[in-house]
Amino acid sequence: MDYFDRISADIKAAMLAKDRVRLETLRGIKKEFLEAKTAKGGDGSLSDETAVKIMTKMVKQRKETAEIYNSQNRPELRDNELAEAAVIEEYLPKQLSEEELTEELKKIIAQTGATSAKEMGKVMGVASKALAGKADGKAIAAKVKELLA
Repeated sequence: MDYFDRISADIKAAMLAKDRVRLETLRGIKKEFLEAKTAKGGDGSLSDETAVKIMTKMVKQRKETAEIYNSQNRPELRDNELAEAAVIEEYLPKQLSEEELTEELKKIIAQTGATSAKEMGKVMGVASKALAGKADGKAIAAKVKELLA
């Protein structure tokens, strides 16, 4: 079952369970998926890779918004954003641990032949594609910088 079908089925389950936060979040995901499917230049389909990118972006947006609400002392709004982020994260691939990320990046650095921080861009290009959805971009960049230093 692809992500689109899975989200659609889970919307029905959330309706039956009367889980408002989950329902609204899943409807938001489905809306983004439909927009991606019908985007100009698209072929009317949605690959799992694209779906993961969309959901990763949505989680990032929710967390950034939660930080803003936290700085403005609005805990009720912050908690709602974090709850939505948690629902979306359930559909994302398991995130790599610190050790797993280091190992993967060491392999990529060896593969690209990078030896200094000047070649970080080359490593980041490969790492971003290889680890998409499995690790945060900031975490990847920080670890690559550390390993090349």
